Amino acid sequence: MSEELEQILSQLTQPDNAVIQQATAQLKQAFKDPAIIPALCAVMTGSQSPQIRQSAAVMLRMRVTKHWKKITPDHRESLKTVVLQAFTQESEHTVRHSLSQLCAVMVKHETPDRWPALLQLLNESTKSNNPQDRQVGLLLLSKVVESNPEPFKPHYNQLLQLFVTVLQDLNNPTAVYYCILTLTAMTPYTGSEEMKLMRSLIPSLIVAIKHLIKADQDQASEAMEVFDELMESEVSIIVPHIADIVSFCLEVGADTTLSDSLRVKALSCIAFLIRLKSKTVLKQKLLNPILQTIFPVLSAAPPPGEEDPEDEETDSGDGIDNKNPKQCAAQIIDTMALHMPPEKLFQHLMPLTQACLASEQPYEKKAGLMCLAVLAEGCADHIRTKMLSSMLQTVCQSLSDSNEVVRSAGLFALGQFSEHLQPEVSKYCGELMPLLLLYMSSLNQTKVGHVTKAFYALENFMENLGTEIEPYLPTLMEIMLSALNGADSLKIKELAVSAIGAIANAAKELLVPYFPPVIDSLKGFLTATTEEMRSLQTQALDTLSVLARTIGNDVFSPLAAECVQLGLNLTDTIDDPDLRRCTYSLYSAVSTLDPNCLTPHLPAITTVMLLALKSTEGVTVHLEEDKTFVLLDDDDDDDDDDDDDKDGDAIPEDEHETGSYDVAGYSVENAYMDEKEDACDALGEIAFNTGAAFQPYLESSFQEIYKMKDFPHEDVRRAALGAMGQFCQAQHKVWKENPSEADHQALHKLLDVVLPCFLEAVRTERERQVVMGVLEAMNGVIKSCQGEALTNPGRLKEISHAIRDVLKKKTVCQDGGGGDEADDEDQQAEYDAMLQEFAGEGIPLLASAVPADTFAPFLNDLLPLLMSKAKSSCTVADRSFSVGTLGEIMQSLVTVPGGRGVAGRLSNQLLPVLVAGVKDSDAEVRNNGVFGLGSLAQAAGPIVVSDYPMMLSLFSNLLAKESDRRVIDNLCAALCRMIMSNVDAVPLEQVLPALVARLPLKEDMLENKTVYSCLAMLYTHSPALIVSQMKPIVAATSQVLGTKDLNAETQNTLAMLMREFAQHHSADFQTAVTSLPAEQQAKLSTTVSAS
Repeated sequence: MSEELEQILSQLTQPDNAVIQQATAQLKQAFKDPAIIPALCAVMTGSQSPQIRQSAAVMLRMRVTKHWKKITPDHRESLKTVVLQAFTQESEHTVRHSLSQLCAVMVKHETPDRWPALLQLLNESTKSNNPQDRQVGLLLLSKVVESNPEPFKPHYNQLLQLFVTVLQDLNNPTAVYYCILTLTAMTPYTGSEEMKLMRSLIPSLIVAIKHLIKADQDQASEAMEVFDELMESEVSIIVPHIADIVSFCLEVGADTTLSDSLRVKALSCIAFLIRLKSKTVLKQKLLNPILQTIFPVLSAAPPPGEEDPEDEETDSGDGIDNKNPKQCAAQIIDTMALHMPPEKLFQHLMPLTQACLASEQPYEKKAGLMCLAVLAEGCADHIRTKMLSSMLQTVCQSLSDSNEVVRSAGLFALGQFSEHLQPEVSKYCGELMPLLLLYMSSLNQTKVGHVTKAFYALENFMENLGTEIEPYLPTLMEIMLSALNGADSLKIKELAVSAIGAIANAAKELLVPYFPPVIDSLKGFLTATTEEMRSLQTQALDTLSVLARTIGNDVFSPLAAECVQLGLNLTDTIDDPDLRRCTYSLYSAVSTLDPNCLTPHLPAITTVMLLALKSTEGVTVHLEEDKTFVLLDDDDDDDDDDDDDKDGDAIPEDEHETGSYDVAGYSVENAYMDEKEDACDALGEIAFNTGAAFQPYLESSFQEIYKMKDFPHEDVRRAALGAMGQFCQAQHKVWKENPSEADHQALHKLLDVVLPCFLEAVRTERERQVVMGVLEAMNGVIKSCQGEALTNPGRLKEISHAIRDVLKKKTVCQDGGGGDEADDEDQQAEYDAMLQEFAGEGIPLLASAVPADTFAPFLNDLLPLLMSKAKSSCTVADRSFSVGTLGEIMQSLVTVPGGRGVAGRLSNQLLPVLVAGVKDSDAEVRNNGVFGLGSLAQAAGPIVVSDYPMMLSLFSNLLAKESDRRVIDNLCAALCRMIMSNVDAVPLEQVLPALVARLPLKEDMLENKTVYSCLAMLYTHSPALIVSQMKPIVAATSQVLGTKDLNAETQNTLAMLMREFAQHHSADFQTAVTSLPAEQQAKLSTTVSAS
């Protein structure tokens, strides 16, 4: 049979399709004969043609991969012998490579201890005196260990001893390359016993890769993966060598004679290291050397006649990715901003940035602007509070630069500032909006790439303006509507559609006059069917979702059902993950307006979303070699068999997926990942908004989302965990609206799965963004479900301890438990501080969910951690968080059983911290201090009466000089809390006139309830006193009645007070009313006459 087989394999290499097809049919037939295995073995060892020997090895590998259990024991044993014999005698590299891959597949079934001859061959060849034998042995070793690293664990120490020698063999770079690939595969499985030896290998590893770079840059780039793997799996191995690794990577990253891909690998390695070990990088004084090396990379001009990729006309304009050394250099600065204390970073970074900005060279100016842009996210607080004005001035000046490269970088920076430096950046609206509108009007519309960048800056800036956008609306909408109707370029139409979404986020109901033409355009785009409209349709759906959430219920509700139908029609006719993703957002937006119109479509909607979660579409399997032999795949070679695959005898499913190839890894297209993320977000929101109607789909949705909590991509994990929290809230709402034992049990069943998942994620998840999302979701569950979430014994303790661990920086994502560095208490990256804020927000929620005495022991544990952040040496953000959280805790204790006693016992401890807050130089901290003191007075009651004179004197001094309106509003509310808690302890004759003179409240409208409840109470307690202040009270009331600034309960309280005035003090009331403008007089008279 082997001769026929060789003939068939030789025909497969002919350049004639008919011959190939005939040979393929013969081959499929041959595969049905059990003698195929020995026949292929004979060809593999005996053929004169290397190409045919290689084909035979690949055929055998296919057979082994898919049908190992069908190969008879005799054939298996002979195959084990023959493949090693063939490997030993083979002289062609390509054939040896295929033979090593065949061995690798066999090792998955025949573990090394069941194949002693393999171990013996590896042992002999890798230690041979002949360099060629060593190289071949290491090739085989790398393939078999990569395919199944774990069973080799008993041999790891021996292998590491071998690597000590191989890494010194610098004249044999290929052997070095295979050695490093093997080490990379072993790293995730190494244990503490191998640590010492691995640590000692790092210096030789660096030297070896340096030599490998000279021999083969592609192999060197692949070998550098070993550093990623070491950092990912066992970062403590490299900590002693961080300075050497950084120095090596900088040397490679800065060398312009090397390939881009190798430089990118080296620079990415530095970014990854900073993410994982920023404290060590700072401690070892590596920040400055890194910056000094990457700045020339960042500011390098491209070769003459070329442009940087992001400046090319085809660029999509969405910022930084990771394709070339320059973008990697920017990414390193971005990573530093996210993971290092701003004070330390800016000290080294700013001189370099300012030198670039002052340069005459456009690419140096661009580097300075890119640097400012990427700092905005990670160092937002530092920039907002210390340097926003000067940085904005620099960026605005760049927009009038003569060079488009500089202007583009300025637009990107402005877009980043607008996204991350809120709310302060919006205060520059008066200067920036005219500048941006002028810039838009001067654009050359044919340069779509640059137009895209201008839209990016404008859109990000407008989105957060709120009502400040009103004066610019006519001009903005004229630009957008003329682009929708007149632009030739679909891309410019798409940009205008996106910008309308941003305008709607700011303008909300102010956009109503422009709604009809906008909605007509969007509907026109959404009913088109041509391929080139796809991107525009995706954007139109996005903007439609924004309009549903912002334009107002009355305007959008009539369209809700039609929008759902539009979405369903699109996904029925077009298979596109981006388009589907945007329909999910549209459905969840509609569920906030009119959940009922979604109910009939829930079966269709949930089916599509669950399919998206289950789908492996867009997952690319990276195969070890090209698919030359794909047409020989023997998928259907068993047509006449007894279907013994069905009895579970076949290879496991996950291996079946990828057929006969060696998998080198997986990647998921972004669009499919985004679709999974948005499906999770939408299912959570729809479940909550549709309530009981979603019950039939809750369990199946939960099961699919639960599987996503360990998804490789962090955005999907975050969305899945968030949705699990929303399902708990949805189930709680269903039970509260219609209490039944079955719903109550279902709620607890969910909570008992979800809360442990949350706690596990807080402890072990590596990505801070995911942990922030989990803490936010857990806070949402506690806020909604209150004590129901804490009925499980030990749950309160577990959650309190999780919060404590985050505040102590003990979790994995905070580099906790690394144990290799002292922590500098007062300085940390802003994102680390933000993580702690999310944890801290859980404390007042726990305090309001259980009786105070139950929570007191945990509160006593947490308070010192909070109070340590109120020290004057801490950042403004930390002080604000600390003092604000203490105030919220006091507010929680007002309403729970035993709260007064616990607040009283804590008062001596808290008073100094809150008083220092009131005296702080920062308005936000003062505001939180005032709120905290008022809340303490309200919660602790009589116990703090002795402190009233001190508190009143403090408030009186502040009221006399305070200019910040929010602080003044909170001073009014704090005085009211003191009055309501202990009316007799406050000198009302002095306090009340000062209080009512500051009404109405201007910024903190939530405090209206406190203030007006207090005035109503005082009218009952001391009517004459209130009547003496009637004029300012009536004037303030006339401005707030009937507005959104009051909730229904407070509207009612005020209306009743006005009626009391009119009935019992009519002359004073009339005098007060007649001094008001006519419109306000009319409002009051309507209020008084309504019964």
